[in-house]
Amino acid sequence: MMEDTSEAIHPDKADAPVIQEVWNTFGQLRDWREYDGAYLCHGQKAGAALVFFSPTEFRFKVFGEGVIDLTTTIAVLPPKEIFKPEIEDNEQQLNFLTGELTVSIDKQTFALTVTNKEGIEVARQETLSWSPRGATNALFNMQEDSHFYGLGEKSSFLDKRGERYTMWNTDVYAPHMPEIEALYESIPLLIHMHSGINYGVFLDNPGRSEFDMRSHGVAYTIGCMTGAYDIYFIYGPELKDVVSRYTALTGRITLPPKWSLGYHQSRYSYMNQTEVMELARNFRDKQIPCDVIYLDIHYMDEYRVFTFDKIRFPDPKGMIAELREMGIRIVPIVDPGVKKDPKYKIYREGVQEEHFCRRLEGDIYFGDVWPGTSAFPDFTETRTAKWWGDQHEFYTSLGIDGIWNDMNEPAVFNTLKTMDPDVMHLNDGDPVTHEEIHNLYGMLMSRATYEGMKSHMNGRRPFVLTRAGYSGIQRYAAIWTGDNRSFWEHMAMAIPMVLNMGLSGLPFAGPDIGGFAYHTSAQLLVRWTQMGVFFPYCRNHSALGTTRQEPWSFGEEVEKIVREYISLRYRWMPHLYNLFYESSQTGMPIMRPLLLEYPNDPKVTNLCDQFLFGPDVIIAPVYRPDTDYRAVYLPEGVWHDYWTGEKHEGGRTILADAPLDVLPIYVRAGAIVAEGALHQYSDDHESDDVVTFHVYGAEAKPDFRAEYTLYEDDGETFAYESGKTSKLYIRAQGQEDALRLTIHYIEDAYVAKRQHLRFTLRQPGFAPSGIEQLERISLDELAEGGIGWSLDESSGDILIQIEDRKLDELVLKV
Repeated sequence: MMEDTSEAIHPDKADAPVIQEVWNTFGQLRDWREYDGAYLCHGQKAGAALVFFSPTEFRFKVFGEGVIDLTTTIAVLPPKEIFKPEIEDNEQQLNFLTGELTVSIDKQTFALTVTNKEGIEVARQETLSWSPRGATNALFNMQEDSHFYGLGEKSSFLDKRGERYTMWNTDVYAPHMPEIEALYESIPLLIHMHSGINYGVFLDNPGRSEFDMRSHGVAYTIGCMTGAYDIYFIYGPELKDVVSRYTALTGRITLPPKWSLGYHQSRYSYMNQTEVMELARNFRDKQIPCDVIYLDIHYMDEYRVFTFDKIRFPDPKGMIAELREMGIRIVPIVDPGVKKDPKYKIYREGVQEEHFCRRLEGDIYFGDVWPGTSAFPDFTETRTAKWWGDQHEFYTSLGIDGIWNDMNEPAVFNTLKTMDPDVMHLNDGDPVTHEEIHNLYGMLMSRATYEGMKSHMNGRRPFVLTRAGYSGIQRYAAIWTGDNRSFWEHMAMAIPMVLNMGLSGLPFAGPDIGGFAYHTSAQLLVRWTQMGVFFPYCRNHSALGTTRQEPWSFGEEVEKIVREYISLRYRWMPHLYNLFYESSQTGMPIMRPLLLEYPNDPKVTNLCDQFLFGPDVIIAPVYRPDTDYRAVYLPEGVWHDYWTGEKHEGGRTILADAPLDVLPIYVRAGAIVAEGALHQYSDDHESDDVVTFHVYGAEAKPDFRAEYTLYEDDGETFAYESGKTSKLYIRAQGQEDALRLTIHYIEDAYVAKRQHLRFTLRQPGFAPSGIEQLERISLDELAEGGIGWSLDESSGDILIQIEDRKLDELVLKV
């Protein structure tokens, strides 16, 4: 009996005195020295290393006793250079002067202060403390006019002031409400805007961390439960500067294959080969563009990854080949859980070659997921990542070019919802617990998937979609926002979520259109599709047992509207691909908060029920049922209604008429937008790649100027990396009583399949008398391919068609 053993006097059974946990701080600054490009500042109880990468960026990493470790996670790309600031050492402070910033450490308190060259305090890390068990907490000053952005995939509004979030990749099937603090992705970048300046703090710690902008009023805190406190400070002063520098630090997207930018259709699940083929034929018969059909978990043999169920899918290779003839690709789901089954080749190899995560004592870690008891690859091991990547030859040999990584938080069906924290990762000889690198697991899986697919695709670009990730995931995968619901509130919440993902370096993102769980409605499907076709990632996905939400599921009226908006995405494909190219070069998001382009407008600091598609197009979705109008805020400038051409003065809110078939869209005067012909799929090589450049609000005045550069490549291979690209520069320059159009190929190594270029001057501020180089022809002649120009009397638009590469200048006379 218990009374007869020592358990009877277990200390937890006694009313032991409560001992207050004492948190330590640096104490006074004792000394400092330069070491291998870093500045090591020693306090009484710990120290910090500062490394400067440029006049606007530096790293601050805390170290204790022993060896100073300046390694990073894979989130951070190796720096191209190290910057050396000037050092000023006085009685009160140790100052590092970069020309843009002064970074000061208070010698008494170790407080870290950053001021800009104008003398404005940018940031102040007032205190930094840590517990005996290894948790760290930093407290930063917060101003009255503070606004917070970034943090990746988080719920609630655009501005995160007054919110608190946890970074711990979590499988959240329960409704995603504003109070949910942790979702599938962890991007520990906080952007702070105050006093007209912006800076970012990136905490490179893949364990559990917290960002609290709620609890202290005059301060915000950044804390981590384990591992190093390792921050990167990124000064703007503009928001665009912070985003650009952060994405240079953690990487920018590689150009995805153009087909991945099309419309994607999914369901949990399309159950068999017959259903998949019927679905594809419906898209083609109904002339609804589509590039991708997804296969959820039921395509597999009892949920074993790298298999097809031989009964449900008797001829996957034949099916995939037939779909490719139709211009449709298959993207199958691949989860990390490998079914425990000694007859299963993947499991057997994983055990024999020691690829699975283990306990410290050597036992394989098992968790329950879809296949039942499963083992999980240790992606921290380079050899295991390669092994996993090479398994994807199973898919590429069938003609599959894209993979969907799910359940890779990793999700486990237990009370923790994930792998036990004491599971070990060998980490190429530097073992760590799962608790320490949890948030990296999904990214490591997606990297292995991407690199494995790429190695087996003969120069074609792979597409990877992931649910879980960490900073830097943008280098390998697109992201969808997980298991949302078919609620109007979830449609509205998707806007600020994806906007902040874009500001956090994740430009290729989007939610499940129509909502995944629960039952969509005809109106919700229409309104969500209208919005969704302007999100970077565009997929309709729904769960078992819910109302079907394919485009034709609610009758002909809904089908017609949905078809028109999916078709609109395909007509805008040249512009969309251009925005992806820009993002790959600069880190700028495709879908942007108005704040990014209008940082001095106080009305847009938390505006998140409308967004910018690129820099010049406002999309204002209707996100409530039975609503046929909405308020739209137009910032400074003149804005054209995309549908009617009507002009609106900016700097005010207008009431937009929005019946069910109308999504309010406004284009800035002075902008140029490229549209293409309507294709049923993105890489339709048989059709003409004719492009129409829409010039908005052109004026025959010297102060008018509009510019646009159309980037093109084959959209499929990596040939663009060796220069096989095209850049067509367009400029519309106003003159006294004329408008001069310049057309010039800056790069011309890739030749698109087209005969003509078209220009439409939308609502120009002048009536043309003629074009020096062209004859005036009728609208019908123009539509039939005639070379010349015409005036649409009903709209006032000027339409021009020329032969590609034949003219480099047009002069429109008033």
